[in-house]
Amino acid sequence: MQKSVHRLLALLGLVLAFSLIAASCGNDDDDGATPAEAPEATAASTEAPDAPDAPEPEETVTVVPVQDGGTLEAVMDRGYVLCGSRDDVPGFALLNADGEYEGFDIDMCRVVAAAIFGDADAVEIVPVTSAERFTALASGQFEVMNRNTTWTATRDGTEGANFLFTTYYDGQGIMVPASTGFTTINDLEDANICVSTGTTTELNLTAVFAARGINFNPVTFEGFDTLVPAYEEGQCEAMTADSSVLGVFKYEIEQGGGDDQHIMAELISKEPLGTVVRDGDTEWAQVVNWATMATVQAWEFGLDSGNIGSYDGTDPNILNFLGRDGFDPGLGLPSDFAVHVVEQVGNYEEIFNRYPQLGVLDGSVNDLWSNGGLMYVPPYR
Repeated sequence: MQKSVHRLLALLGLVLAFSLIAASCGNDDDDGATPAEAPEATAASTEAPDAPDAPEPEETVTVVPVQDGGTLEAVMDRGYVLCGSRDDVPGFALLNADGEYEGFDIDMCRVVAAAIFGDADAVEIVPVTSAERFTALASGQFEVMNRNTTWTATRDGTEGANFLFTTYYDGQGIMVPASTGFTTINDLEDANICVSTGTTTELNLTAVFAARGINFNPVTFEGFDTLVPAYEEGQCEAMTADSSVLGVFKYEIEQGGGDDQHIMAELISKEPLGTVVRDGDTEWAQVVNWATMATVQAWEFGLDSGNIGSYDGTDPNILNFLGRDGFDPGLGLPSDFAVHVVEQVGNYEEIFNRYPQLGVLDGSVNDLWSNGGLMYVPPYR
């Protein structure tokens, strides 16, 4: 009898212990990390120009973060998707002269709207700075983010963010005026280098130069709308960003009559960029992920905006992808979501080639896996 009592007490103790552990591990998403306060732009003897006032949306909508499901339902009830992005990088995300957002990242926002609503225009772009983007995502200012955001272990682990399919493989580079004659990082001893604050770009720059014992002066800015003019005015001997972004601004500077630019051959980092959602809602993550990957799958199948709606073949994999014969994988999306995505926005190749500032797709790391690139998605079956 006494042994039975002891066993019962031991069992109760274990139950209590597991209950306490479960309570302490739950609801981690409420403790999203807050980025450090961004430093002001500094340089040896110059001061960055004031940033122009960013356009304000006609109406600010804040979404209460939903844990353990419910985001899809909330978005459908609202009738449109809120997507965090930027407005200052041609080719990726830019607010054009007509007051409309355009670019590769903007199209990836539109892809999600097309998949859910059958309407790629059912999306509102919410511009957000690098320093504030994770706080804004965690607080519910938007439920999807496409904003040149690098997937790192720390961000995955501490920002309350869920990184999904990588839509653009990049690497950090350094650009200088060609007239300087600088060709390697070692040439930048004691140089002023323009960099966006609150980014992995800033961290990589500091880490690489410290490891090589090269002294430099960081000149930090919130966005490229102030960084690039400062660089062109000579406040910095160099600027650093993802190589794709440097290519964009090299093109813009030279086409605008500015000095010839040189992008150094060496890349100092890996920068996988893609769509990000909040932690805590698997259903929503699946919806966004498969909507995005549909652009690559359509490309692999040879389907584009001009022929996806008229496919009359018998390939069972393609028929599944098109939602024919009642196929439904249970993702929470309409069975024909891929048709709406590709007809209204395009397959990955179409989207990429729409913006020449992004570079050449053929033969690059962003080409299909079957062409030697890294674009590879799970089978849709």
